[in-house]
Amino acid sequence: MDIRRRNSVTVTGPADGPVVVLAHGFGCDQNMWRLVAPALSERYRVVLFDYVGSGRSDLSAWDRERYSSLHGYARDVVEVCEELDLHDAVFVGHSVSAMTGVLAAQAAPERIGALVMVAPSPCYIDDDGYRGGFSAEDIDELLESLESNYLGWSSAMAPVIMGNPDRPELGQELTNSFCATDPDIARVFARTTFLSDSRADLGSVSVPTLILECSQDVIAPREVGAYVHNAIPSSRLVTLEATGHCPQLSAPGATTQAILAFLGARP
Repeated sequence: MDIRRRNSVTVTGPADGPVVVLAHGFGCDQNMWRLVAPALSERYRVVLFDYVGSGRSDLSAWDRERYSSLHGYARDVVEVCEELDLHDAVFVGHSVSAMTGVLAAQAAPERIGALVMVAPSPCYIDDDGYRGGFSAEDIDELLESLESNYLGWSSAMAPVIMGNPDRPELGQELTNSFCATDPDIARVFARTTFLSDSRADLGSVSVPTLILECSQDVIAPREVGAYVHNAIPSSRLVTLEATGHCPQLSAPGATTQAILAFLGARP
């Protein structure tokens, strides 16, 4: 299989530079990184891709069983790294992709040498002693609404997820991204995302890790950032002066600078 075509892989920056892999979250594609990637590619080899089922990926390669688990998305990451023969790459994962990166690093530790988690959440549902931001009933209602009317759900929820109501163009961009996704594929990805629980995997992370959280985020509240930070040994937590769940769009400068500072501090 042509992995580069399957995942619409794009590579920019110096061919011999250290590698940074940028991974998008639910309902999005690699275009979400367009305000961050150019600055990174001045010094780093930047790899962008779309998960199968998203963006310009090969939709014929989508498989319901494979992508009903985060491990299926982690396989996409590992296969892209293998195709490009990447070693010791810095994996930057937004939202659910932060946990996908953890699983990919478990599966192929020689491929991923550091993690940057942008607005991560290992579990969206509140539990005893843990605040994920949603009750089980909240998630059930969210998924029922999404499955019954995906386009209507997208129009209503995307601006809430994006935040920044004073900048409606951001919410509209996320709405358009959600609506461009095949509804059947989006329903599966949504269940995989919002019902996942990767808390037990955090303790396995042994690579340098940066956690970027926003000062206000309805999807990943700050309690989640603190939890992830406490669960990953020697991780670094940075709170961006940004609101919403997509700081690479709402605060690209601050996001880029935080990533560059982390990359510059790597041994």
